[in-house]
Amino acid sequence: MALKQLLDRVVPRVLLTAVSLSVIFLASLLIEVAYTGLGMLSPNLIRGYPSSDPSRAGLRPAIWGSVWVVGLAMLVALPLGVATALYLSEYSRRGWLSKLIYFNLTNLAAVPSVVYGLVGLSFLGYFMGAGRSVLTGGLTLSFLILPLIVVVSMEAIRSVPELHRLGAYALGATRSQVVARIVLPEALPGILTGSILAVSRAMGEAAPLLVISGLIFVRDAPSGLLDGFTVLPLQIFSWILRPQEEFRRLSAAGIIVLLVLLLSMNSLAIVLRNMLQERRAE
Repeated sequence: MALKQLLDRVVPRVLLTAVSLSVIFLASLLIEVAYTGLGMLSPNLIRGYPSSDPSRAGLRPAIWGSVWVVGLAMLVALPLGVATALYLSEYSRRGWLSKLIYFNLTNLAAVPSVVYGLVGLSFLGYFMGAGRSVLTGGLTLSFLILPLIVVVSMEAIRSVPELHRLGAYALGATRSQVVARIVLPEALPGILTGSILAVSRAMGEAAPLLVISGLIFVRDAPSGLLDGFTVLPLQIFSWILRPQEEFRRLSAAGIIVLLVLLLSMNSLAIVLRNMLQERRAE
């Protein structure tokens, strides 16, 4: 009894201290990045191309490369992940095979991202002949975020009350009608939450794309799926490796641009999710 009382007192304090230290550490990093990089923000940073001259270097190919790669990953992973979640939750018999698939999906969500990069390069790049292209990078990222989308979507689908399904069946609806008109609309806010997490992870990933594209000098923005590419995390990493102090300040400015893009996309997804929740509540 005394031990339980001691734990009840100590554990909350330890957790509060850990959270406070994490917040302080994160805030100090953000302040350092802002202090270093705000002075380097300029229109040329967004519109310019990579250069050995820090005053002319820009992020245009990296920004468009991120848009191409992340956009392709979401176009592939989002419909496939939602369809997989719907099948496992609504159509499968929930036997040992479904449990095995779900168990493997949860394990795949914890696999280091560099492993996906190695598999994507060897299978898509070399075996399928796609090379170190946007197609290889986008499909590799889709494999990376697919388990996350499936798991979160399944949890959102399972949160739909069973009474809603039974009520629709009692009115004569088929299983497909119940899924399309009852389950999917009610689970959509939760699915969008998973999509937000997936986009954030895909936009910030560097390890798998470093394996695929490498720290190569990309002069132009990609214009097709088979073009070479670079992305914002790789460009920032490339600048950090330069010995000049100006490039390190540019890398801090690139971090700010990346954070702004992430926050903008997340904010848009959150607004859409809230709109769907309000419309569903009405």
